Amino acid sequence: MYYCGIDVAKRKHAVALLDEHGHPVQRPFTIENTRAGFDQLLQALAGLKGPVLIGLEATGHYWWALYEDLTHHDHPVVVLNALQVHAFRKSGVRKVKSDRTDARWIAEFLRFSQPEPAQPSTTVFLQLKEVSRFRYHLSDQIGDGKRKLLSILDRVFPEYETLFSSVFLSSSRHLLAKAASAQELAAFDLSELTALLQTASRNRFDRTKAEAVQTLARQSVGVRFLADAAQLEVRCLLAQIDLLEEQRQQVDQALAQLMDQAPQHLTSIPGVGPTTGAALLAEIGDVHRFDAPEKLVAYAGIDATVYQTGQFEARQMHMSKRGSPYLRHALWQAASMAIQYDDELRVYYDRKRKEGKSHGTALGAVCRKLLTRVYIVLKENRPYEVRTQH
Repeated sequence: MYYCGIDVAKRKHAVALLDEHGHPVQRPFTIENTRAGFDQLLQALAGLKGPVLIGLEATGHYWWALYEDLTHHDHPVVVLNALQVHAFRKSGVRKVKSDRTDARWIAEFLRFSQPEPAQPSTTVFLQLKEVSRFRYHLSDQIGDGKRKLLSILDRVFPEYETLFSSVFLSSSRHLLAKAASAQELAAFDLSELTALLQTASRNRFDRTKAEAVQTLARQSVGVRFLADAAQLEVRCLLAQIDLLEEQRQQVDQALAQLMDQAPQHLTSIPGVGPTTGAALLAEIGDVHRFDAPEKLVAYAGIDATVYQTGQFEARQMHMSKRGSPYLRHALWQAASMAIQYDDELRVYYDRKRKEGKSHGTALGAVCRKLLTRVYIVLKENRPYEVRTQH
């Protein structure tokens, strides 16, 4: 049996080959991140007189092409979390750090741990991760655009947000596209304003609402000299937000199609919707990599850090926040919904609050419980069974 450790980088990858006794088959070498480099590696692997297990660190996206090429040639490949290898490397005495020594440590980790190779479904998880993270950034841009628009209104018509349950309702957007400042809305023809609100709200708002808008606009303390600039900025921001929201809908459709390709029952868990379910599945990947829910909790970075030395042990513990921030974000969203719709988790959250815990600390505890449910549902590949409170 042979073990091939590959330290992945953007331009070059370092390779170390060990036999089953940990002896180097040859000196560690580097390959270019090119077709010629991949062929060089394949040729080296073909010269081994026995099966070989290959390990890659999941370093950004730079390992994807090499992983695809190796699995295409039927080589078993283990995708390793950098934290795993880093912890294993600490067992060494010599503090030598280079790409080639890192490759050697990866090969040694394979030899000692004998981890399972990645499953064929890995490519589906990678697609989910790519699209799910793209959706996250779209949502971030939408939120940024909305914050900028609210900041503009705060200067030219600070009272505006009291007129609607949300500034970004369809009727409010149509109104802002025509006039953004208090000065412009106060001068708007009342009949036209009434017609605009009726059309945009599908007759939910009438002349009474139009009069309320103008009354508040005339009393506003908004800055008048910014009216023209505000109109330009608001129109641009509204167009950007509309486009980004349309693109996010397209991404949601793509995520739904990818979720159909991966056997899972995550959306059976209260609080986990299609988009949060896609994010959870994308960031967790193959759940069989984790032999206990506690390891998945640690991977998500929602485990508590403990500081203890001698007789001293810190009483206030915080999330370690290692691992994927996208996974923690999805968990936080799911937990926020779960305490509204799941009786068991709502009772658990309320108990933590009564113990004096802050909202964030209590919700973090809910995240850990929720992730345990996710682990079981994925591990056993069955829908979640809701418990009833007696």
